[in-house]
Amino acid sequence: MSKCIICNGGNKQGYHLYTSYICTDCETAMINSDPVDPTYKYFIHKLKAITEERTIS
Repeated sequence: MSKCIICNGGNKQGYHLYTSYICTDCETAMINSDPVDPTYKYFIHKLKAITEERTIS
């Protein structure tokens, strides 16, 4: 089971984005957040941790 990069929880439902995992609960919270809400900035901060996996040869 993967750990969500937003809540650090181990929800069984969610998706992988590059090397990170986001649970459906956090996805729903992000979609429904208002840009003037302080939690919106929290989500943006957490999403910055997503990195594309690169293979160097």
